[in-house]
Amino acid sequence: MIQINSNIIPKTKNAYLVGGSIRDVLLGLSPTDYDIAVLGNPEQFAKNIASKTSGRIIRMGKPGQMIIRVVSDDKIFDISSINDVSIEDDLNKRDFTINAIAYSLSSGKIIDPLGGIQDLFDKKIRMVSTQAFIKDPIRMIRAYRICALRNFKIDPQTVSAIKKDANLIKNSAGERIRTELFKILRSYKAYYYLSKMADAGLLSEIFPELDTLKGCMQNRYHSYDVFDHTMKAFCCLEKILNDHSEYIPKIYNQNIKQLNKNKGHLLKFAILLHDIGKPAARSIDSQGNIHFYGHGKKGADMANKISKRLKLSTSERYYIDFIVRNHIRPLFLFISHQKKILTKKSVTRFFIKCGDNTPALLLHTIADIQGKGNREDIRDAAFIEFAKAMLHDFFSDFMPGRIKPPLITGYDLIHEFCLTPSPLFKKILRIVQEERLSDKINTRQEALGLAKKILTNS
Repeated sequence: MIQINSNIIPKTKNAYLVGGSIRDVLLGLSPTDYDIAVLGNPEQFAKNIASKTSGRIIRMGKPGQMIIRVVSDDKIFDISSINDVSIEDDLNKRDFTINAIAYSLSSGKIIDPLGGIQDLFDKKIRMVSTQAFIKDPIRMIRAYRICALRNFKIDPQTVSAIKKDANLIKNSAGERIRTELFKILRSYKAYYYLSKMADAGLLSEIFPELDTLKGCMQNRYHSYDVFDHTMKAFCCLEKILNDHSEYIPKIYNQNIKQLNKNKGHLLKFAILLHDIGKPAARSIDSQGNIHFYGHGKKGADMANKISKRLKLSTSERYYIDFIVRNHIRPLFLFISHQKKILTKKSVTRFFIKCGDNTPALLLHTIADIQGKGNREDIRDAAFIEFAKAMLHDFFSDFMPGRIKPPLITGYDLIHEFCLTPSPLFKKILRIVQEERLSDKINTRQEALGLAKKILTNS
């Protein structure tokens, strides 16, 4: 028996609870978003809910496809008009059978013309008709998104239809693709469902840049071509984000939880694109060795275009660009470490440059190395230990040092040396901070002495 609060949602004739809201109710969940279809004009129905919930009314969509949204403190109600003769006609035009179920608010009866309830309890995604993806290609990504969030499976006929219609996804708006894709990336099993999307040809239609990675062979240190390596690295990153205990000391758990919550999906997005610059950068030297010089920069430039295509925000684009552009940098530090020429100042400069993105970049590079598939390479194991040590240093040494009050400020430069703000002014403060974080200086007098030396040599 479905219980709907009639004090909020009126028992109006020819009004129906539909879509994800009735699906969630049938699964025993409490929806915060309600989809309501009304035969006729939904305006009065929306006003009734708004008055009962002290909600505000927002009109969305275009003529003929208008949705009236009522937003209250803790719930959202989307009310749309049924443009067909009956609710059954409306349900037959929806995407999946599990979303083609309605609940009559007046009679309390469930209307299920396509067997959606059985599919719901079988955890099956089944298209309503062969026209489902032609009418709205974004439904193909939505199928995998529902699977990722609810642990469902797509039935074989629907998978076949996705394979046939995958090329239509390019007709969808970038922001709609991004919204569905990010929901998948935020899940704990994104790798599994992205792999399924790749098998269906949908992933390459969303990211045609990934197609050139297939068959792009790498050097002897890699077991896979660039595409398979990318997917393996993605899998490794997701495992790290799901359980980082092997890499991050327990006392810093909260830091990584915050990373995962705020930017974990963007980090997964970045690793999916991190090597897209390799085909363009590939070269073979006279000894037959394969190189990918500058692929980080090429890849970042390509990733930027993709981010714009999918209408990512400026801050999201910057984050992805930073990770892709710099994903090789930790390896350069490791090479210096192996040669025993790595200094604390070099590590400090790396931490300063990367800032709060340092843990994400190091975890990304660990996953990148693990995704090579060459488990016997002792250098890979050594790098991972090196990266773990870097993470520990970042949290235990650099972060506490960074938040301490500075040894000197701009006021000191003005008062002691009669300087005025300028590029040199900023340079002195940057060098002083760098030396302090590298444990080269620790007192105000040492900082002033260093400032004087810099001025003398300028």
